[in-house]
Amino acid sequence: MGIKIAGVGMYVPPRVLTNHDLEKIVETNDEWIRTRTGIVERRIADPEVATSDLAYEAAKIAIERANLKPEDIDAIICATITPDMVFPATAYLVAEKLGIKRPGFDLEAACSGFLYSSTVATAYLRSGIFKNILVIGAETLSRITDWQDRSTCVLFGDGAGAVVYTIDDSPSDILAMELGGDGGCGDLLYMPAGGSKMPASEETVKNRLHFIKMNGRETFKMAVRMMTESVEKVMKKANLTKDDIKLVIPHQANIRIIDAIAEYLGVSREEKFFVNLDKYGNTSAASIPIALAEAVESGRISRGDIIILVAFGGGFSWGAIALRY
Repeated sequence: MGIKIAGVGMYVPPRVLTNHDLEKIVETNDEWIRTRTGIVERRIADPEVATSDLAYEAAKIAIERANLKPEDIDAIICATITPDMVFPATAYLVAEKLGIKRPGFDLEAACSGFLYSSTVATAYLRSGIFKNILVIGAETLSRITDWQDRSTCVLFGDGAGAVVYTIDDSPSDILAMELGGDGGCGDLLYMPAGGSKMPASEETVKNRLHFIKMNGRETFKMAVRMMTESVEKVMKKANLTKDDIKLVIPHQANIRIIDAIAEYLGVSREEKFFVNLDKYGNTSAASIPIALAEAVESGRISRGDIIILVAFGGGFSWGAIALRY
C-alpha cells in the first residue's frame, strides 16, 4: 500500500499588493525588491477574512479534485503560524465550514509546517487509523507583518494550499522523509510577543513586538545549507539520482536562496525547480502546497513523476520529502 496525493487545491485572496504599492508605504523600490528577493507582488486578505476562510477555499478544491466528498475526510491537519485564534484549532473551524465533524489539530512549524504535517499524515495513514487525511497550509501573514519595517514587509503574503493524502494500492508513495530543527536559532526568526512568555500588553503593542522579526543574513545562510542538505539526504534515503527527479518544489522565500540550492546541487533552476514566489511572496506554511497545486495544474507534474518538497522556516525548522506523485 502506498501514500497517494489524491487531490490538491490552492486559494489566494484577490487583492494584489505590488512592489510599486509598497513604494508608497515604506522607503523601498521595485528594482531593489526584485533583485534581492525575486518578488513582484503578493496577495493580501481583506480585514474580515481569516486564515480558516482561506484554508476552507483551498480544502474544497483539493477534496473535489480527489473525487471525494467532505464526509470522506477522516482527519484534518492545518499547518499555520497565523491561526484564527489560539483555540479552538483552525482545523476544527475548517471542518465546521466543510460541514463535517472530524478529529484534527493545528501544527506550528512556520515555513516547514506543511512538510511536518505531511510526515504526520503519512504516519497516521500507514498505521491504518485513517484512510483520507486533509493537510492544509494556510497563512494570513499580513496580520503579523510590520508594515513600517522595510526589511521584512516586502517579503510576506497571504494564501492557502491543501492536499488530500490517501492510502491505496497505486504506485504513488512517499519515498523518503527528512526533518530537522535547531531551537538555538529561534531568535533569528520569530515573533516576540503574544505567547505566555510575553502576553499582549500596552508595552508590547507600543514596541511593535507582535510582528515578525528576522535576521535576514543569518537566516539566508542557514536556509541554503539546511535545505540543500535535506534534499541530499532524502535522495540518498530513496536511492535517487538527479536524473530521477522531475521537479523540486521548494519553500518560496527568496529567489537567491533557490538559486543557491540549485547551484549547490548542480542542477538547472529553470529545469528542475518550480518557482512562483514572484506572484505570492513568502506565504510560510502555505507556499509549498500552493506551488504544488500550480505545478500540477500547469502540467509540470504528471502521475508517476518523482518530486522533492523542501522547506526551511522559523524554529529553525527544516525538512524534505521525496515522493512519487
